[in-house]
Parts: sequence; structure tokens; C-alpha cells
Amino acid sequence: MPIHMLKIINGAPETALPSHLQRVDSKYLQLGCDHANKYFKGTVTLSYPLIKLGNGTDSFKIILQDMDNSCSRTSSINILFLGKMAKDCAKVVHQGDTMLISGFNLATSPSASEDGRHCCHLEVSEEAGSTIYPVAPKYMYTPLNRLKGGTTVNLYGAVKFFKSPYISKGTDYCSVVTIVDQSNVKLTCTLFNGNLDALPKIYKIGDIVRFHRIKIREYNGQIQGVTSIGFASLTFDGTPGAAIIPRTSSKLYTFTDEEQKTIEELRVWGASNLSISGPAVKLSGVQPKLYFDLTCQLIGKAEMDGSSFLLKVWDGTECSYQSWKVPVESSDLEGDKVLIHKLRNLTVDILVYDNHVQLAKSLKIGSFLRIYSLRAKQASPENQADVSYIEFRLHGGTCYGRGIGVLPESNPDVKELKSFLDSLDLAEHQNVETVSSMELHSTSDSFSNPVIYLERCQQLSVTVLTDHQDLNVTAFNTILNNHAPQQYRIRAKLRTFKPQKLYQSIKLYCSKCNSLQEVPDGDDFDFILQDSAATLPNPELHNKLWYDSAVWNTEHPEQRTIAVHFVKHNEMVQEPGKCLIMVEGGTQKEILKFTRRFKGVIPVRSTQEDLELLDLSAPFLLQGKIRHYGCKQCSKPKTIKSLHFLAEEEHPSWEPSEVAQILGIKPLQYVFVMEFTLVDGTGELDAYLFDYEKFFHIPASEVLSSDLLQKKMEATMNSLSSPKRKIDDLPWLECFIRSYTVRDGTEQRVCYQIFDTTVAEDVV
Repeated sequence: MPIHMLKIINGAPETALPSHLQRVDSKYLQLGCDHANKYFKGTVTLSYPLIKLGNGTDSFKIILQDMDNSCSRTSSINILFLGKMAKDCAKVVHQGDTMLISGFNLATSPSASEDGRHCCHLEVSEEAGSTIYPVAPKYMYTPLNRLKGGTTVNLYGAVKFFKSPYISKGTDYCSVVTIVDQSNVKLTCTLFNGNLDALPKIYKIGDIVRFHRIKIREYNGQIQGVTSIGFASLTFDGTPGAAIIPRTSSKLYTFTDEEQKTIEELRVWGASNLSISGPAVKLSGVQPKLYFDLTCQLIGKAEMDGSSFLLKVWDGTECSYQSWKVPVESSDLEGDKVLIHKLRNLTVDILVYDNHVQLAKSLKIGSFLRIYSLRAKQASPENQADVSYIEFRLHGGTCYGRGIGVLPESNPDVKELKSFLDSLDLAEHQNVETVSSMELHSTSDSFSNPVIYLERCQQLSVTVLTDHQDLNVTAFNTILNNHAPQQYRIRAKLRTFKPQKLYQSIKLYCSKCNSLQEVPDGDDFDFILQDSAATLPNPELHNKLWYDSAVWNTEHPEQRTIAVHFVKHNEMVQEPGKCLIMVEGGTQKEILKFTRRFKGVIPVRSTQEDLELLDLSAPFLLQGKIRHYGCKQCSKPKTIKSLHFLAEEEHPSWEPSEVAQILGIKPLQYVFVMEFTLVDGTGELDAYLFDYEKFFHIPASEVLSSDLLQKKMEATMNSLSSPKRKIDDLPWLECFIRSYTVRDGTEQRVCYQIFDTTVAEDVV
């Protein structure tokens, strides 16, 4: 490598320069002279960004000041690094550095008449045989209790908390780390870089970090650290006695014996003063409702939709609970299919969401991962006869350090895991697969006599048709032999339905992209609110022309700041029943209290310029007991300032559709989605119910928040179908269904959907 760091000890280089090299003064740098055995020494007074020249060559420019002739302006000279050396030097050269350059080419400087510097410039590249000798500076490290805003410092600290790098709202990666030292002062640092490898490689609480050129600022009375030009970091294992090996992508850094002592002292202090988590939980030790860190190997992955991604992982142990196997097409699954099948009893499926998806896509099969704050969620089966199972989910956001870290094979935990995986006898886990056969019901017994069948068809139906009264009833054996699309009037009985737990039938539907998704549970909303509460309300955004603000701090131990912004109408805050409010820093419990009193609540957070909506995994509006969500794919959120146009209307209603439209949100609609298995004596077919409120006379949007409506829906379904009743005793349903085709892999299949049908009012 043509870059060699020089350590200066007692005024002399630790490693001697090549004996043939002699130093040249700037005044002797002249065209036509031989500089093959010369080197130039100077101090970097200015550096420019890395650029590409017209021919595509990388170029990096700095200005070097001759150290022995600093009074003359012409003693400073432009240095042009070209090609690969430009990219390498741009990462390690900083203002104030001292360096030696040999093997350079001298050329006329086209800017000398303008900048007043040396009439020549140095061109440095690997092709020219150039060599760079940066002089390792003597770094001073500032204790955390002596930090002051507005300074740029170097520091050491032990990691108290961290968030794995994630994609910020721009194009950069972001990492958040809180460090402490022996002064017991903590510093939270927000680090940005377009290159993921340039951020600290932190794997666990207690790791030791070294930050060079980190900017210290004061915000809302708190000291914070942020990246600045030239920021660089090293990370070390925080385990006392472990080898001191820096984790860094940089090929050039300094490290002294004195710093080694600093690390050893921080390790000992951290072991006694930090709550360092124990070993990550193994899959065999996972319990329902557990949040844990998992060290594992990735053997398969697949894209599910725009907001979720599937990871198939294993750690060599078998989960003691039945785990959820995510349905995925084999063609969509990346990885060794033979290996995935072989390890089927040892792997678990993990769904990752939102901001973690992009990183998940980039993961390489076979890589070793540490997944932080993974959730083991206990789920109930649709069929009560089946056993419950565990779903593994990595929710969106970064609260509690949620994220994915890629561990190198040199990591001690990876070495231990690899050794364990290699020692396994996989034959012990190749249990004979049991296929749970579906119980096949025959309709011929119940309806074997055509005369009886026709008589029963004359019995009253418990459903009502709302249109198409001119259609005649069509038997299933005819429907099943017809091509799609068609519309039919049918008369049948409901043998069974899915889901059995009726609240699971409520979904969110986007009418623009036709996507269906689960209704987020309360935990998801909690996570997003906790994540946003980490951003303090910006006082510059309080009490604007179109809203008034109230701010207060919660008591210990939460120590949160809550801001409530009351939207005004005609320059006045309206009475609570008509007033829309925006809330920052509140918990779910606090926000639900506000919904009981105010017309509507919009959860927001501060940026430097304006208030903004939270991630669309959270509701964009809460009114009463109903939470209104937006489609992530189809929404194009606008600034919160847009709300003032609604506030200026003569009678603002704050209807969800109007709020959504003004904020650029495509609202999701609550719908019932169910599968009915119907029989009519001539055959059996499955038909889907997709309905907002007509079928049950109940709005889907209100069911999840009302025990009364859930019981009403349950009573309705019990009257239509019950496993305790014989098929002959079940009532008739008269329905309209439409047939349509869907593509299933390379084949098409016919599906059926119920429409223009409602349950009779006396049944409801």
C-alpha cells in the first residue's frame, strides 16, 4: 500500500524513511529538475471534497504548507491525488495533518495567478509510483465531564446503549450510541454516513469506542455528539481480558500503548458499572412475549411486500414452541433449497418490517447476524383444536435498539456458534414429517334425496339479497363446471368459516393498490411513540399562527417532554369537542385519554423546520375509539402546515377523509375478510366475504374497540354455523356470488366472492 503511517517518538520517526530520500524545500520545486529521490513535507491547511474529473478519474485536492517556510504564501502548494490514491487519501487526510510525499510529478499550476500559491502543483498517484507518509498526530482525549458545546474533540467511552445502523430519511445510514466513562457522565451521539462501514461496529453493551473529530453541541440544555468532517471511529470488545483488536473499515489509523491502557481501564470500570446483558437467548430458550437478542446464521430470505421481509435463520437449537412458518413461494425464496429443507426443524421464520427491510434485502445468505430486540409473539390458531404458536417479528423503528447487525467471522460469538453448528448431528432432527390430513366432509349424505333437497330450498333464508332479484338459483355442480367470470344466485348452508376468532377477520384495505394488511396491535403503536419520544419537542415550533402549544415534563423516572398543539379556528382555540390537537412525546395511554375529550388527535414529532407525522405504521388520526391508518405505498405525506387550510374553513369538520386528503394520505379502510365453506347438496365451494359493514350491519372500523359489537358478530355467526349442530339443522343462506380467476404460480384458479348480500335484521 503506497500510504505508510509514521509514528514520531522523541522527535524521530519510529520507522526510518528509505535512505535514498532527501527532503526538498518548496523554493526548489521547479520544472525540469529531478525529484525522483526527493520528498516534500508540509501541513494540510485545506482539503477539498473528492470529485471525478471529466474522464471519470477520481481526484482529491489538498493544500500543503511548507513547514520550514511558512511565512511566504508561495510556500503553500496544491497537491492533486489521482485515481485509487485519491479515494484512499480522502478517507484519512484531514486538516492539520502533517505528511511527507515522494514519487510525485511536478506540473504547472493553472490557478497560481488566482490563489497566489506555488507556481507548480504536485500530482500524486499509484501509476506515478507515489508514496504518502502521514505523520501520526498526538491525540488528546477529553473526559465526558469536560465536554463543551461548539467544540470538536476526541474521546473514549463505554457503550451504555446503541441502535444498529439504519437508513435515515435521507440517503445516509444513521446510528445512535450512548457512551459513558469513569466520570459517570453520559453522552448520546447521533452518527451519519453514506457508507455503512464507516459507522462504529458495535455489537453489544459494554463495547469500547474511540471517536476522533466528533462535534459537540448543546440542544435543549443537553450535550450531544454528532458527526463532523473527518469523523473516524474504532470499536473494541469490552470484555476484560479479551484481545484488543480494533473494529474498523479504515486501513490507516494510529493506536498507542497509552490508549491500550485506557481501553483496559474502561473495560474494568464498565464490567462493574454497566448493566451488560448476558449471553443472547438461544431459540431453545425462547418464551412467548419475550424480547431478546438472537445470534444466528441466515440460510434463506424472501421479499414479502413493500413493508416486510422474511429471514430464515437458525442457531443450532430447536425452539421448544411450535413456530410460525410464513407462506412463501419456493421461487421467491433465496437460498439453498436442499439445505433449507434439511434444516426445516431447526429454522425459524422472522418477519422484519419498515426501516429494517432495506438492510435485510442486502444480507448475504450464510452471514452471521445479531438481531436486536426481536419479539416472540404468541399467536392463537384459527382452529381452536390446533395448538398455539410463536411468531418472530422485528418491528419497525429503532426503539430499545431494534435492528440487525452483521457479525464478522472473527467475532468470538460467531466462532462459538460455528463450532456448535459444525458439531451437530442433523440426522437427529430429521423427524418423519406428519401431514395433518384435512377432514373431508361429504355433502351427499345430508342431501342424498333430490326431493328433500328441493323442499329444503323452499325454507326461508337468514340472509337477504340487496340487488339482482331477477337471477335464478344456480346449483354448485353447475357453478363449479363453468368458466369465470360469472355472477350467480345461490342457496346454501354454511358448513364452516375462517377465521374462527372473529376479530381476526378485520383487515385494512387500500382501494388504490388493492393491498390488504393486518390491523397493527397496540404494542406496535407503543413502540413508535416511544421511538418518537426520543426526539425532544422543538421550542421554535411552538405557538404558531394557526395553533397554540402547551408543554410540560413528566416526573421521574420517565423524564419525557410532552407538547400538545391546539389547532385554532378564527384565531381561537375551539371547545374540546370541536378541537383538533397534535401531540408530541405522549404515550398510547395518554393519547387515548385525549381522544375521549377532543375531536381528534394527530400524533406528531418535531424536525428542525416543522412538525411531521409519525411513521405510517401508526395511525395518522385518532377519533373516539377509531384509529385511522394510511397506506405506506400510496401515501405521499405533506407538511403538517397543510392543516391550517382546513382550519380556515367556515365550519371545519375534521372528517378523517378530509384530514387524509390535506395531508397527502391515502386512507386505509377497515373491512371484514372471511372465508365461507358453503354446501348446497350438489357440491361444496369456498367463497370469500369482503365487506365494510353491509353484511353484518356493523361497521368493521368499530368492531375491534367494542366488546358489544364483537359479541353481536359472534352471535350472528353462531346462528349461521355451529360445529355443535348437524348440517341439516343449519339455516339456509341465499347469496350472490361472483367468480373470478387468480394466478397461483404458473396456474390459474377460480375463486368466489359474496356480494350484495346481508344478514336478515331479525338474525342480527
